[in-house]
Order: sequence, then C-alpha cells, then structure tokens
Amino acid sequence: MKPAMRKILAAIPAFALASPAIAGEGAFLSLKNPEFVVALGFLIFVGVLLYFRIPGIVAKLLDKRAESIRAELEEARKLREEAQSILASYERKLKEVKDQAAKIIESAQEEAELAAKEAKEALKETIARRMQAAEEQIASARASAVREVRDQAATVAVQAARDVLAKQIDATKANKLIEEGIKEAAAKLH
Repeated sequence: MKPAMRKILAAIPAFALASPAIAGEGAFLSLKNPEFVVALGFLIFVGVLLYFRIPGIVAKLLDKRAESIRAELEEARKLREEAQSILASYERKLKEVKDQAAKIIESAQEEAELAAKEAKEALKETIARRMQAAEEQIASARASAVREVRDQAATVAVQAARDVLAKQIDATKANKLIEEGIKEAAAKLH
C-alpha cells in the first residue's frame, strides 16, 4: 500500500475510538449499537475501496482529466495566439488597403484636375480659333460687300452718266467720254 493510504487507515481507528459512543455507557462493540454498525460498515467500505485500489484509479482518472484540461488550455492558448496573429495580419492588410485606396483617390483627383485644366485650355483655344475665323469671315464679307457696293455704284454712275451724256452729247463725243469714265472707274476700283 501507499504511505498515504496507511496514514488514512491508521487515522480511522483513532477517530472511532474517540467517538462519543465509546465514552458513553454500554458496550460499544456490540452489533446492537448503531454507531458501531455504522463505523464497522464505513471501515468495510473503506477497506473494499482500498482492496480494489479505487483511490489509485480515481487519482489516475483525475490525473487524466487534469492532463486533458491542460492540453485543452494549451490548445486554447495556441488558438488564441493564432487568432491574434491572424487579426494583426488582417489589420495590417486593412491599413495597407486603406492607404492604397487613399493613394488611388488622390491620384484620381490629380488626374481629374489635370484633365479639367487641359479641357479648359482646349476650350479656350477652340473659342479663340472660332472667334478668329468668324472675324475673318466678317472682314471678308465686309470687303466683299464694299466691293459689290462700289461696283454697283460705278455701274449705276456709268449708266447715269451715259444717259445724261447721251442726251447732251453727240455719238462721237459720247464714246470718248464713256471710254474715259470706264478707265477712271477701273483705275479707282483696282
């Protein structure tokens, strides 16, 4: 037997002898005494437990349970560390993604501002070209209108002069004057 069991077995009779029933009157070691019967049953029960080595079996079961609890605690600690490492990894990735998103947004804003500036400049250039073309067309139309008016005025003047001279001048003198008028008008127009 183990030394711990021997100590327990040695302590049991001491407790039995210190019982108040022993101190009282009458025979304690009689089967008619209920305290003796209970003490005897308890001793037999403890003896059976010790004979079949139940405390050792219970101790082994408790040791196995303690070991399984230790293993579960170790597994839980490992899982916790792994979860913390995964969480830290995801937090780093999230920070990287946020940084990348901020950079992309900043780049897109810069590109949009640059495109807007380029579009404004292109629009200004287009407007300036169209204004120049319109001014040139207006100047060309004005010059054409002035020429047409001069030509028409010259034609009308020549016709009026012809009519007036035809009434006042004879044919030879009229031809001479007409030719001089046409030459003057041609010289002034060109």
